[in-house]
Amino acid sequence: MAVPRENADDDVKYYKREFWSKENLKFTTPHYRLRKSAGVINKIAGDRPCDLLDVGCGPAALKDLLRENISYFGIDIAIHEHAPNLIESDFVKSPISFNGKKFDIIVAQGVFEYTGKFQEQKFAEINDLLKEHGRFVTTYVNFNHRARSIYWPYSNVQPLGDFRDSLGRIFTIEKYFPTSHNWQHSEPGRPLIQALQVPIRVPLLSHYLAVEYFFICSRGPRRSGQREPQVQHLPKWAGRAPRAHVSAGRHRRPRGHPGPSRRAPEVGPGTRR
Repeated sequence: MAVPRENADDDVKYYKREFWSKENLKFTTPHYRLRKSAGVINKIAGDRPCDLLDVGCGPAALKDLLRENISYFGIDIAIHEHAPNLIESDFVKSPISFNGKKFDIIVAQGVFEYTGKFQEQKFAEINDLLKEHGRFVTTYVNFNHRARSIYWPYSNVQPLGDFRDSLGRIFTIEKYFPTSHNWQHSEPGRPLIQALQVPIRVPLLSHYLAVEYFFICSRGPRRSGQREPQVQHLPKWAGRAPRAHVSAGRHRRPRGHPGPSRRAPEVGPGTRR
């Protein structure tokens, strides 16, 4: 079922520091998607020295999950513990930048559900911050999930295919795969279910049960006007982006993130951290 893009431009609310200073504190303990993204990033970096920018870094919990050869930098609207490697900025309304620095890897998790009409502008700004052979890692909620519900602060709810097409107008999409599959629209909390997750797209199953998607992209050329999305053709096991349009579908607010207990609460999709 095709789902129209929600949140008309004149009906969008962008939440400020007061909201995010409280929201970010919910994610000081690394949850499932954050741990999984750290694995993706560590694999991309390998053993080479890398500079990484975490856009929407929240409490910067990702830093402690990365290899020592990765130099961590973060930007967020609400920084609680100020440090030289962190910048506080409302990056939705202001350009994304870090003192003129370029990066080998840029990551933005649970960010673009909140960027409203500025989505593609933010893509372009991130593209400009990547080094020539840099990689951009981002996530987006699968709004076509069978149990879709939508977290109330979202300002950018759209079919997954629309998000992919917009991303492909700025970057080359190299890989594209679910963060997890789950009957409920939340990241799995039980260790056994987490262990069974594999980073591949499964026809039909992923369409309705994928919670969110990872996108791994390389730098794209800056051109004026619209152009066709760039998709690098990879083997099926690599989770490449499909040619077919994928519509979205309902999403729910996460009730918590996995903690140290054996049966941690499930985390909903699209949370910033």
